[in-house]
Amino acid sequence: MSQQQDEMSFWDHLEELRWTLFRSILALVILAIGFFAFMRGDDGIFPNIILGPTRGDFITYRLFCTVASSISFLSEFCDTAFNIEIINIKLATQFFTHMTTSFWLALVLAFPYLMFEVWKFIRPALYENEKKNVRWVFLFGTGMFFIGCAVGYFIVFPMTLRFLGTYSLSEAINEQVSLDSYMDNFLMLIFIMGIIFEMPLLSWLMSKLGLLHRGFFNRYRRHAVVVLLILAALITPSGDPFTLSLVFIPLYALYELSAFFVKPAPKEEDDEEDTAVAYPNE
Repeated sequence: MSQQQDEMSFWDHLEELRWTLFRSILALVILAIGFFAFMRGDDGIFPNIILGPTRGDFITYRLFCTVASSISFLSEFCDTAFNIEIINIKLATQFFTHMTTSFWLALVLAFPYLMFEVWKFIRPALYENEKKNVRWVFLFGTGMFFIGCAVGYFIVFPMTLRFLGTYSLSEAINEQVSLDSYMDNFLMLIFIMGIIFEMPLLSWLMSKLGLLHRGFFNRYRRHAVVVLLILAALITPSGDPFTLSLVFIPLYALYELSAFFVKPAPKEEDDEEDTAVAYPNE
C-alpha cells in the first residue's frame, strides 16, 4: 500500500470522499443546467436529437435507404413521410421531462469525469501494478459505455420505434404515442445497451476475483447464441433478418470479447502446458 494511504486517517478519507462527491455533483449540475438551457427551440436538443427517430429523415433511416437497392426490404426506410406523433396528456409532463432529460444527458456526458473522480479517490490505496490495470479498466469501461449508448440510439431504439410505431391492430385505431411512453422507452433502451456493453469489463472483474473463467464461455457458447438471438428478437421485434442481425452481431461480439478478457480455466492451462511439453519445437 502506498505511503500516502498509510498517512491518511479515517477523517482524511472522509474529507476526500466529501470533496469527490461535491465535485461530481457540481459537474452534473453545471452540465444539466447547460442541457436545460439548450433543450428547447427549433435548433434545440429535444426536437432535433431526442425526437430525431420519430421522423423519416433520421440519419439511420437515410442510411438504410441508401442501401435499399441491394436489400429490397429496406426500401420502407425511404418513406420520408414517416412520422410518429408525440402527444402530452398531463399538465406538468413537459416541464418534468425537460428537467429529467437534462439530468440524464448530463449523467451520460459526465460519465468519464465521474469515473476519473472515482479513480482519484481509490488510487492512493492501490499498488503501482494495480494502478496501471485500474486506469485501463476505467478507460475501457467508459469507451464501451458510450459505444453501447450509440448503438442504442442509432440502431436499437429507431428499429424498435419504427416497428411498434407503425404496427396496426385495427385501422380504427389512431396511433399516437404519449410523451411519457416515448421517453421511458428512449432512456431504457439506450441505457440498457450502455450497460450491456459493460459485459466484457464485468467479466474481467469476475475473472480477477476467481469467479469466472474462459471454460464457462466455451461450454455455454451454443446456449448463449440462442439466448442472444431471443434477446435480439425482443429488442427488435420487426422480425426481418437484417434488423435482427444488427443487434445480434454486437451482442455476440461482446460475448466473445468477454471470453477473451477472462483467464483460461485451470484445465485449459494444464492442457496448454501438456501441449507445450509434447511439442516443444512448435
